[in-house]
Amino acid sequence: MDSDLIDKLVSKTIKFLEESQSKDLEKACWMVIHEYHHGILPFEYDIREIDESIYLAVLEIIKEKIAN
Repeated sequence: MDSDLIDKLVSKTIKFLEESQSKDLEKACWMVIHEYHHGILPFEYDIREIDESIYLAVLEIIKEKIAN
């Protein structure tokens, strides 16, 4: 897996959370990965799939950063 891509998506997710009224980490991560995968943020009831391995890698790194 491309570590530069993961780092970029982690940074984007953290920024998204900082700018968002919601503090739902999993949702923010999913939205950023969706935007990366499909080129647009998801809209209501958007059920297109994302790359789960990237999602889990980004989520794990962010959770580690939060824990420290």
